[in-house]
Amino acid sequence: MAQTLHAVCSHDCPDACSVLVEVENGRAVRIRGNPDHPVTRGFLCGKVARYLDRVYSPERLLYPMRRAGAKGEGRFERISWDEALDTIAARLEAIAAEFGPEAVLPYSYGGTMGYLNGSGMDRRFFHRFGASLLARTICAEAGAVGLSSTQGVRVGTEPEQFVHAKLILAWGANVKGTNVHLWPFIVEARRKGARFYVIDPHLNRTGQAADWHIPILPGSDTALALGMMHVILAEGLEDTDYVARYTLGFEDLRERAKEYPPERVAQLTGIAAADIVRLAREYATVRPAAIRLNYGLQRSERGGMAVRTIAMLPAITGSWREAGGGLQLSTSGGFRLRRDKLEMPELCLRSPLGRMPRTINMVELGKALLELDSPPVKALFVYNSNPAAVAPDQNRVLRGLRREDLFTVVSEQFQTDTADYADILLPAPTFLEQTDLYFAYGHYHLQLARPAIAPLGEALPNVELFRRLARRMGFTESCFEETEDDMIRGLLESEHPWVKGITLRQLDREHSVRLRVSEPGTPFLPFANGGFETPSGKCELRADGLARLGIDPVPAYEPPVESRFGDAGLRARYPLELISPKASDLINSTFSNVACGADAGSRIEIHAADAAARGIADGDLVRVFNDRGSCRLLASVGPSVSRGVVCAESVRWNKRSPDGHNVNVLTSQRLTDLGGGATFYSALVQVERAGD
Repeated sequence: MAQTLHAVCSHDCPDACSVLVEVENGRAVRIRGNPDHPVTRGFLCGKVARYLDRVYSPERLLYPMRRAGAKGEGRFERISWDEALDTIAARLEAIAAEFGPEAVLPYSYGGTMGYLNGSGMDRRFFHRFGASLLARTICAEAGAVGLSSTQGVRVGTEPEQFVHAKLILAWGANVKGTNVHLWPFIVEARRKGARFYVIDPHLNRTGQAADWHIPILPGSDTALALGMMHVILAEGLEDTDYVARYTLGFEDLRERAKEYPPERVAQLTGIAAADIVRLAREYATVRPAAIRLNYGLQRSERGGMAVRTIAMLPAITGSWREAGGGLQLSTSGGFRLRRDKLEMPELCLRSPLGRMPRTINMVELGKALLELDSPPVKALFVYNSNPAAVAPDQNRVLRGLRREDLFTVVSEQFQTDTADYADILLPAPTFLEQTDLYFAYGHYHLQLARPAIAPLGEALPNVELFRRLARRMGFTESCFEETEDDMIRGLLESEHPWVKGITLRQLDREHSVRLRVSEPGTPFLPFANGGFETPSGKCELRADGLARLGIDPVPAYEPPVESRFGDAGLRARYPLELISPKASDLINSTFSNVACGADAGSRIEIHAADAAARGIADGDLVRVFNDRGSCRLLASVGPSVSRGVVCAESVRWNKRSPDGHNVNVLTSQRLTDLGGGATFYSALVQVERAGD
């Protein structure tokens, strides 16, 4: 008998789609977007529309396995769950006894956006064990800190309110490729006369569909924002009432903006001075104006300051007052659930350490595996991530993974690049096969999903995996016996008005519940009347807290080290600025093994003048290299990037590449100015025709 069940797409995407699954005789036979969800609106992206091919792929990992060949070779033999768990427990206990529990490092990130299987029983387990803590900064932390330093909280304009905008700026946001469920709202706004502009170094699908694509040099976004402020303030286009009521440090910012006239900013950004003036005037006078700011620009070395500065623009013009105005980077700060009750960091104090463990930045995995001491990393437990492909400075990461004295456990759905290095490889379920509660970072709807089908083979959700492992380790705390429903109820025990009163029963009944950020039927205008969650309660145009960290409290532009205005010696050897945006047919490295993602990242886009100077023709195989490594890609010659810039999409599996590397062999472990994030888009390279 066929039935239609509700699910939620778990992948690392702002849209967090509500999914309908048709099931016959225990097998999912059709998947589609929920037409009743106010953001999903009945369609799925091209990746997830074919998700059943992934669920039932013959390449799925279905049973626990043990390495049977050399590390990286990818040969395994099947074992039982009892043998796998006994082996893991024994090795972890032995490592802790010899080196201390901090010699164990968990490594996870956005493989699922579900609370329980993303940061639930796993966190409890590693806290109780005393393992090193992981600073999960690789994707969004620079932008999160930058945004919070300005407005205090990661909230912004609802996607549903973009329909009311008259001007929309997609700033470092490839909406059609990585945020497709915002696109219909933009289309509707344009039908009503809105203008849609894209600010991006790369002429991507979204830029091609824009009314105006504004090519900006990588890492120069702070300069552009300050240049816009220069024009707005010089011409008296600011909202003086909003500024007086709800901002701090306006006069300091005014003085700083005087240092960025359009002529200077044109040199820093590659944007004509007249275009900077036009953009500033339109942004300040076409109302409402909304900015969709995405995480691309904060992957520059100065990305935190860039986000911080751009986030000041809606306060200066007062566009937070208007439906269809403001800015959206992330909505995740609206989900004020009790993550402390879920993750239970206090368990660290019950570990053998009796204190909080050290913290290792996930961006610096290569350094941690090769250089860290006192203690060294002796065990790596990977889940919800594929660091062999996604971590920067790939050669160093792979050298670390090849260490014979490193015990590596990987929980995965497929045999990824990282899985090839596992000592124990465990099967993980898809989002159709587990219970979870989902937040979003692109809308304000909290969603619950129950299993639509039983887990395939012997796949275990993270909740059950770490519950069983806790028993093997002899952890007796009652939290390790909690059910998924117990954990969800704990999450919902929040007194914050945006969440208070939402119950598990309601979520089971309705599947998706809008946070109580505003009255039903009324737009959420988070800062229309101030309400910033900064120390001052205002939008901090001057952030004194940053000054205490040795950072200029008033925005200023400083070029990345690896840029045309950075280290001159480095630039002389490697004259091209590489950006590596997300591929539209992948979600990070997920989907690399299916047809739609197999070729993602196989090409590098290069300006015709740069190609001609190197004797490169369209379609040529080229070698892209710097001091960290090299990879081979096909040249795509054309106008999609400015002169001096090259673009190669990320991040396909290494094993899908002709030379066993993806673009992260070129990126560095250098950290961002704020938040300790990754600097994927601050990389200098050289390109040459590849030999036969």
